[in-house]
Amino acid sequence: MNTFKSFALMAGVATAALTGFTAASYADELVLSSWLPPKHPIVVGVMEPWAEQVSEATDGRVTVRILPKPLGAPPAHYDLAADGVADITYGLHSFTKDDRFLRSRIGQFSFLGDTATDGSKAYWSVYGGTLDAQAEHQGTKLLGLWVHGPGMFHNNQRKIEALEDFGGLKIRTPGGYIADLSQDVGITTQFMGPGEVFEKLSRGVIDGVTFPVEALQAFNLTDHIKYSMKVPGGIYNTSWFLVMNEDIWDGISEEDQAAIEAVSGEALAELAGGVWDAADARGADYIADKDIEVYDAPTPVLDAIRELAAKHEAAWADAVQETGFDGAGALAEFRAQTGVSN
Repeated sequence: MNTFKSFALMAGVATAALTGFTAASYADELVLSSWLPPKHPIVVGVMEPWAEQVSEATDGRVTVRILPKPLGAPPAHYDLAADGVADITYGLHSFTKDDRFLRSRIGQFSFLGDTATDGSKAYWSVYGGTLDAQAEHQGTKLLGLWVHGPGMFHNNQRKIEALEDFGGLKIRTPGGYIADLSQDVGITTQFMGPGEVFEKLSRGVIDGVTFPVEALQAFNLTDHIKYSMKVPGGIYNTSWFLVMNEDIWDGISEEDQAAIEAVSGEALAELAGGVWDAADARGADYIADKDIEVYDAPTPVLDAIRELAAKHEAAWADAVQETGFDGAGALAEFRAQTGVSN
């Protein structure tokens, strides 16, 4: 626990002892580092409502203050929480370059779900349950898991009608599975935070990006994209976490821990999924009259993606089996819950 927070908790306990109140009767303000734009749907529709729910559920004993600026770069956010620099953070598992979140990759594959709500609920159920996600989030209390809507392939060079059309394109990906899949088809991948995409795309540093449809509006990309390809269940997805520093969590009373858990977990997955689905619907409407051709992936492209995806899934399942879990079974259960087959 960081020094300031430790002092604050000890001071609260001492005050409680002197006044006769219990430790749970004083407010504990927790700081959440947020790296998305302040008006992004995840901030406005998920983080802010969740913070309000935490305050209401604990009768104001625990409050969450969302910082207007992040305490570090987006890829650093998991470690910011684990190391106690921030009390609470959210982020993408694929931003972390090591293998600590091996089992989380179940939420990144192709053909996972047609809505963020179904995908997020399945992700919490399967990764959060069957695959013991908490064990992979060392140093933190895992409060939430979700995925965004079906990932699409956007570029400003050409329509993808055959596998060869991917070759040579410079595409921003969020890392993880979609970066590997993109490299398989001859794409030059570049990693950067989503806030950097507009500048790089407008300057021609990259030719496109993998994003759900809402991002074209959220990051003001419509003037620099000409083709947007859809894949049933998504060509990829991203897996997200919400975590609290473990020592901070342990300093919260059992009563308030239970109250926070009640508005997190499955409830948070459904909230985040619904917010993302609504944002995708608005994004689709927004680009409908823009000079962007939105099209379904042709059958030859889909067949090629299925073949490559199957290899990545099998390799992942083998690696997961070595950790004592049934990855193939978990992935089948995930798709059974979302109703999507590959």
